[in-house]
Amino acid sequence: MFSTLAVASSGLSAQRVRMDIIAQNLANAETTKTPQGGPYQRRVVNLEAIEPAFLTTTTSAAPGGATTTSDLLNASPGSAALMGVPNSMLMKGLPPMGMVDDTGGVRVTSIGVDKAEGPMIYNPGSPDANEQGYVKMPNVNMTQELMDLMNSRRLYEANATVFQVARAMLHKAIDI
Repeated sequence: MFSTLAVASSGLSAQRVRMDIIAQNLANAETTKTPQGGPYQRRVVNLEAIEPAFLTTTTSAAPGGATTTSDLLNASPGSAALMGVPNSMLMKGLPPMGMVDDTGGVRVTSIGVDKAEGPMIYNPGSPDANEQGYVKMPNVNMTQELMDLMNSRRLYEANATVFQVARAMLHKAIDI
């Protein structure tokens, strides 16, 4: 049950980072000169799923060889990979005990820079204008950023709901 809280918590953290980066993109949508030179470049959050440990663990279920847990979960009844696994667990589709210890979830792997070119806007009065009077603008598309922000907010709310429901279930379990 605590693993549900951990998964929802990882989702909350990842979406918070996404919303922070989107806010940074929106705030710099008109920044034509950065300390590095040139216009602001849009930032993108890269997320990665964390596989639960029971899907990546190796165990010696069959005599004479190691079998991965995914082999156990996909094995047919009576196969050598399932020798020693209690029938009660196989009937419920659960992995063998001792393998469910890590939670899974999602994590931020990096915050990258979108290398796409921004539009050129004619503004001869700008100090950042080239010889023809065009200013290179950031590659931030306000509509796309707002859509990403709404998507991230909904995912954040969904993770918060999962967290609240799991917490309520834990409280009920403690009462029993």
